[in-house]
Amino acid sequence: MRKMTGRIITASVGVVVSLIMGCLIALCLDIPMWVGAVCMVAVAVAASFIRLPNGLRAGVYVEVWTRQVVEHYTHAMEGTFLDGIPDFSQYSENDVIHLSDVSGDPTVLVDNTTYPLDIEELEDGDVSIKLSKFETKPTQVTDDELYALAYDKMALVKTRHGDKLSEGMLDKAIHAFAPSEDTTETPVLTTSGDPDEDGRKKLVRADIIKLRRQLDKLKVPKKKRRLVLCSDHVNDLLEVDQKFQNQYHDYTTGVISKMYGFEIYEAANCPLFDSTTKKRKSFGAVSGANDYEASVFFYVPRMFKCKGSNKMYYSKAETDPIYKRNIVSFTARFVALPQKKEKAVGAIVSVKA
Repeated sequence: MRKMTGRIITASVGVVVSLIMGCLIALCLDIPMWVGAVCMVAVAVAASFIRLPNGLRAGVYVEVWTRQVVEHYTHAMEGTFLDGIPDFSQYSENDVIHLSDVSGDPTVLVDNTTYPLDIEELEDGDVSIKLSKFETKPTQVTDDELYALAYDKMALVKTRHGDKLSEGMLDKAIHAFAPSEDTTETPVLTTSGDPDEDGRKKLVRADIIKLRRQLDKLKVPKKKRRLVLCSDHVNDLLEVDQKFQNQYHDYTTGVISKMYGFEIYEAANCPLFDSTTKKRKSFGAVSGANDYEASVFFYVPRMFKCKGSNKMYYSKAETDPIYKRNIVSFTARFVALPQKKEKAVGAIVSVKA
């Protein structure tokens, strides 16, 4: 009964609006107003019988929703450690990106007096990278919910899907930016502070200075060095470092402040490392007895991010006579990686006392 009353009111309003619009158009065209009114009502009635594709008549505009979800998770990633990362989205074709792999850097000569110069050849090749697929599990919203609730349940569902997509992309990105293990080129340092109640050594500023020293030796440019702190290490610094605490409480975006030349960010789900072997665990791995989240360093210009295709999957309640439910989910393609594998990245991981 409630549904029928709503339809009658909607139809009545539509007729009145059509009559008014028809009369106004008739006045502009200098024809009898009743002709314009009749024609406009006829157009409105005809339009009501047109069946739009993909369930658009159900009030869910698939293309609009897809765009809004993309805008939502893109906005959710702003103010994070992905800010300023080179964006290669324009180079993505069929959810694959092609990068030029240059094997070396040219030699710089200072005050050279010997000519002719030796010719160097920088070999390069094409590297194809397939974008990762991020999917949300389907969410159902029944017709009963839509009519009983005072708020827009479908809009809330759309927002939640966008939030979870952005979280998944950020988690995958910070894992990909971290080194796979401790090497000369990719240092994985350990913390040296006092142990907490669980026996984990805390992060102290001396550990960050040690990382800086390692990067200086590797000739990593000082500008655009970025350190993404895990939650444990943020809390460690908040407990013992008043200056860091003041900086942290003042920040309004994802970036906290600069520390010893590092741009300091934080991330909710940093990659797990085995503290005994200093090796990174696989993405999504379950934490073991010797595993801790690590703070991750990377040199911003040598990373990249790329967004690919996005798709909304939607079935409307009208096609589900048993459960009478709307079902929606989303798929998005995205990747973030170092441009040169295992270059200009590092990490700091806690160890047991």
